[in-house]
Amino acid sequence: MDSEDGRRVLDPAQDGAALKALTHPLRLTLLGLLRQHGPATASELAARTGESSASTSYHLRVLAKYAFVTEAEHRDSRERRWKSVHDMTSWSNEALRRSPGGGTILNAVHRRQVEHLQRSLDRHEADLESGRLSQEWQEPSGVSDAMPRLTPESLAELWEVLWEKADELTARDAGNPRAEQVVLFAAGLPLAPDPVADRGRADASAGRDTTDAAAPDTADAGAPDAPATGDAS
Repeated sequence: MDSEDGRRVLDPAQDGAALKALTHPLRLTLLGLLRQHGPATASELAARTGESSASTSYHLRVLAKYAFVTEAEHRDSRERRWKSVHDMTSWSNEALRRSPGGGTILNAVHRRQVEHLQRSLDRHEADLESGRLSQEWQEPSGVSDAMPRLTPESLAELWEVLWEKADELTARDAGNPRAEQVVLFAAGLPLAPDPVADRGRADASAGRDTTDAAAPDTADAGAPDAPATGDAS
């Protein structure tokens, strides 16, 4: 289903094959490049990704089969150019996890997004260092790892407000020569209570000395859940 804002909304019950097609890392990369940079040929995308033209051509045809990309206007009869059909793809996480194999698909997509974040961070830092980005971008750029406590309703509202504001600012900056492509990542990942931390708090409140208590065989247990720098930028 297509929406008026350039978003394609997939229904896990009807679009399972299309969702599965997105789990291939190269297909996600190709789709992202077309959305970010506009129409391109398989050969141009091969040069960008380090893949062969045969490989990019094959995966573009798969994306076209499931209506993620389509042929763009050709500059001459010898080339075949492709373009993204939509600006964004979305789905219901709840519905996807209920569908057969949906959890695996969702996990694979999330991991591709994390890899995209790493590539974007590397490029951002290189662009600043080389001067391809002016230093005025240094202050507003960054990554946040804030950890608020929210209800499910509040988290859903936060997503809605975030994207409404992003759409508003995108429309405001359209045509502004100072505007640059911004890769905006957002994650709302609720975490269940940590049983190790909860046990420690309970022992402390009871006045027990846990110094010699047996610990699980995980040297950094809980470390990934703790913000390294607070609201970093």
